[in-house]
Amino acid sequence: MTEPMGFTRWAAAHHVRAALVGARRRGVDVAPLLERAGIEEHALADEHGRVPAAQFVALTKALWSALDDELLGLCSAPLRLGTFAMMTHAVVHCSPDLRTAVRRADRFYRLFPAGPRFSLTERDSVARVEFDLSDYDDPDRFAAESLLIVWHRSASWLIRRRIGLDEVELGYPAPPHALEYGLLYGTTCRFGAAATAVSFDRALLDQPVVQDEAALRAFLRRAPWDILARMDYGQEVSAQVRRLLNQALGAGAEAPLPGPEQVAARLAVSPQTLRRRLSAERTSFQQVRDQLRRDVAVSALARGDTSIEELSARLGFSEPSAFHRAFRRWTGATPRSYQGSYQEANRDATASGRQASRSA
Repeated sequence: MTEPMGFTRWAAAHHVRAALVGARRRGVDVAPLLERAGIEEHALADEHGRVPAAQFVALTKALWSALDDELLGLCSAPLRLGTFAMMTHAVVHCSPDLRTAVRRADRFYRLFPAGPRFSLTERDSVARVEFDLSDYDDPDRFAAESLLIVWHRSASWLIRRRIGLDEVELGYPAPPHALEYGLLYGTTCRFGAAATAVSFDRALLDQPVVQDEAALRAFLRRAPWDILARMDYGQEVSAQVRRLLNQALGAGAEAPLPGPEQVAARLAVSPQTLRRRLSAERTSFQQVRDQLRRDVAVSALARGDTSIEELSARLGFSEPSAFHRAFRRWTGATPRSYQGSYQEANRDATASGRQASRSA
């Protein structure tokens, strides 16, 4: 199973809370939905809290069923279940390239009162897709974030290649969780822009749609997991680098994290070739390594099964202070406060359970 997208292996608590807004607005009792997904409500109270991504996916499915709305009650009218599936059928079978697929998807959704609205423009070497969010009642910006993620992951899936975004423009002020936007989209995010849009290399629009009926059935069967996934198509050099680094981390703390020269040797290319190929994918060895370090750190600290000092050494930092600086840059919190928030939540849950047992 692939690692979930910007959520990595975990979904931020504020995303989970935001996903429930539309259901609560419509009078749906969300407690049974959280229970069905295996999410304890106390875990959502911590601003730095996270829940396993698999539980977030399960909650999304439960909300879809309860609301019969793929937009989770955040738009002026519901988008009935099955609409996205019909759009993908229309796109996969009738689009020779990504350009045609994007335009066809836009025309399809305009048939529905609450369909997502987006428009494609091309100028020089840049392709830009702008999104119309005027019909969303979305105080937490969850619908806006989700729409961009769904578009980006679906488009990448169609051409079986991750689309590197040059810039993400957000037509609203920076939210409290703005630091996480870099994790969600993997590029520069500019708030307070005139519109909400993503920009990328125009040449990608010429890439052929390579998915077929069998792949589409599997894609829809796994939904929304693949939509919320950092998809690894296997052929990208960045994906190969990440796998090799992840294997090294799995070998234990005694095995140092390999550098670009060692990874290049494993891939049977020169360091210069590796650097050039990663640059063509709009990333670098440092970025791939830092993204993996971040994902592993967040997961380990949430589990609480290793000390910060051990984790720092395992991730190849020269000293814990360097790890502290990096983690704060990634998440906005220090490793100790992040880990402490989970320990506190677990203590509260244990105390609540004991109190309930005594009351019974």
